[in-house]
Amino acid sequence: MDRIFRERMPVGQAKEKFLAAITPITRTEEISIQACPGRVLATHIIAPRNVPHFRRSAMDGYAMKATDTLGASPLNPVMLQLSDVVEEGTCARVGTGQPMPEDADAVMMIEDTMSMGDMIEIRAQLHPGKNVGNIGEDIHKNEILFNKGQLLRACDIGVLASLGIREARVYCKPLVAIIPVGDDLIPLSYTELPPAGKTLESNSLMIGLYVEQWGGIPRYHNIVPVDNAQIEQAIKANLDADLLVVSGGTSVGEKDLVPEVVASLGELLVHGVGLSPGKPTALGRVNNKPVVCMPGYPAAGLVALFVFGRPALRKVANAPDVPDIIVKAQLSSKITSREGYLSYARVILDGSIAHPLMTAGAGILSSIARSQGFVIIPEHVEGYEKASEVDVVLIE
Repeated sequence: MDRIFRERMPVGQAKEKFLAAITPITRTEEISIQACPGRVLATHIIAPRNVPHFRRSAMDGYAMKATDTLGASPLNPVMLQLSDVVEEGTCARVGTGQPMPEDADAVMMIEDTMSMGDMIEIRAQLHPGKNVGNIGEDIHKNEILFNKGQLLRACDIGVLASLGIREARVYCKPLVAIIPVGDDLIPLSYTELPPAGKTLESNSLMIGLYVEQWGGIPRYHNIVPVDNAQIEQAIKANLDADLLVVSGGTSVGEKDLVPEVVASLGELLVHGVGLSPGKPTALGRVNNKPVVCMPGYPAAGLVALFVFGRPALRKVANAPDVPDIIVKAQLSSKITSREGYLSYARVILDGSIAHPLMTAGAGILSSIARSQGFVIIPEHVEGYEKASEVDVVLIE
């Protein structure tokens, strides 16, 4: 079995191979726009009308005919009669967003005028269309407003609401089955101090919360003992899900049976990647459902979840890629990496200074909670020296 890890697959190649094997869901639903932020559009949205659907003033001031302002300046002002209608020699008071009077073709900003009773002194020259919002200037009727596959934001919802659109068709949220495997695990409901050699099973909760954050619906399976038949039964019982995440049982020890079971039920695409921490990650497919087998050690599992689980969930959900949030920082001390591995070094940020927290210790979950981000070291780089400027990928 150790031969698999000596032939570990580069992270980029493993990710590409895994994502190529994933088929996005096709289920859709029509929901209220209030529930649409963070959801993925399943159809184009076509603008049902122009915005604005009337000519409107873009400024507070006076609507008028531009020809009445020819030659106007502070030293050579033009006098116009204030009126409710606009014709030659008259102007009408308008506010921002208000309809333009018929026959008016420009708006003079109030700052370029002086009111003298019912006469308005005009101190600048306008051209036709100045400070006027034309019909369809913002949105044209029948134009594609948002494309299929777009991740909707709150500002997008505001646009939909302004057009009188009350519902949108989106892809259903993917169902993600989370299966913890391990003889050393006990449920979170256990209230006593765990016996020596036993661990509260917290990975599932962590995975599920990220699944929700990334737009999926988590479903939690009970802890599965290290037994081929029971692992197989758990995977088969969850094949109605869109994505399966198995936590634990992925390494090459006698009790690491998950990759073997995945291979027997479907196709094991990858087992062993050049990722540190996270080398024992396995990726497969059963009944055309993607399966992410992440290490049981929390830090290693979390890195594997970020690197493989998140993009897998996004592809299943038809969601676009969302770039990581990256900040620049200077290292307070040297960090090293393993040759041939894409390494995720945990750091604590103090302003623009990054303090390496731990570059090893895949089982130390608290190191993730104490850190604010990762410095990702490429496979061909041996590490970074003290005072190096690095990119820190913030932990969500």
